[in-house]
Amino acid sequence: MAANALKTLRDAIKHHHFDGAYYIYGEDDFQKNDAVRQLVDAAVDPTTKDFNLEFRRGGDLDAGTLGSLLGTPPMMADRRVVVIRDVTALKKDVRGVLDRYLERPSPDTTVLLVAAPGAKSDKVLERTTTPLEFDLLDDNRIPKWIAHYASVEFKTEITPEGADLLQSAVGNDLYQLVAELDKLASYVNGGVITDAAVSDVVGVRRGETVGDLLDKVAEHDAEGALALVAHVLMQPKTSAVSVVMALSTQMLAIGWGRARVDDGLPLGRLEGEFFSLLKSTGAFPMRPWGAAAKAWARAVPRWSREACERAIDVLLAADVALKETRVSSEEQIVSTVVLALCAAEPSQKPSRRRAA
Repeated sequence: MAANALKTLRDAIKHHHFDGAYYIYGEDDFQKNDAVRQLVDAAVDPTTKDFNLEFRRGGDLDAGTLGSLLGTPPMMADRRVVVIRDVTALKKDVRGVLDRYLERPSPDTTVLLVAAPGAKSDKVLERTTTPLEFDLLDDNRIPKWIAHYASVEFKTEITPEGADLLQSAVGNDLYQLVAELDKLASYVNGGVITDAAVSDVVGVRRGETVGDLLDKVAEHDAEGALALVAHVLMQPKTSAVSVVMALSTQMLAIGWGRARVDDGLPLGRLEGEFFSLLKSTGAFPMRPWGAAAKAWARAVPRWSREACERAIDVLLAADVALKETRVSSEEQIVSTVVLALCAAEPSQKPSRRRAA
């Protein structure tokens, strides 16, 4: 979510002052739906909701119906809310009704115009409404989002270690994270959600996460990595495909870092370079960006360019195998990949330890 969208949303709810129309768009459907929920809950009197709240889809509306919806005053309340989902699906004549209304919106009606998943941004609506853009959260922002959501929606606290472990187990799926937070809040019953609580409820233990598996592979620790494969594949939202994708991201990053060091970049600057790379690409390393950048920087001296290239070939073959065959189980395929990557010859080149 863009910072200004978050501030606009919070200010409107805090001061109970709502604009005539909001255009809610972006890639993150959870945050868009959550914004609609928050605005509706804050702006509509619950005792008169049946009279003063309308949900419609853009493709189902005709010009007369939309004109009636926008022209109806609130009944026994100060404000009426009209939610139009898939707003870009409005027919041309219907869109004309909306555009004319937005020139002089009613002061006692709030219209929420919600873009469909993947819809291209509507520049006209950005100008004629209060725009709220919700982008996908990157890995580095997820722990803060977890802590904020737990506090606001479930009235409970979660430790940084608990948030980190929860993200390691669930990933960036906000719907799944909320489901797990709901269970965790009930489990601690007013207490603080710790990493021990996450272990009990979600079924993941520190030292057995995807991030731990990635670290073992980066360190060429075949025995340690193999011991984690079964545990990792049992975690929610984790599959052989997602593990292979995470390993691929890691090996591409390490290969990139190896090339930078060979070209003269001091090792001490690698961590910052990796973090900048993640910010510019939006890659998904299945753990917080800071943790990934630190692990990759530590691993680079262990890998030669040739070993990185062979690792990518192994991962590509595994990806094909996972999509085209069922002869081997997912655990067998991941275990084979882990053995092949850990067997890669560690770099024999001296480390460049010049100061940044």
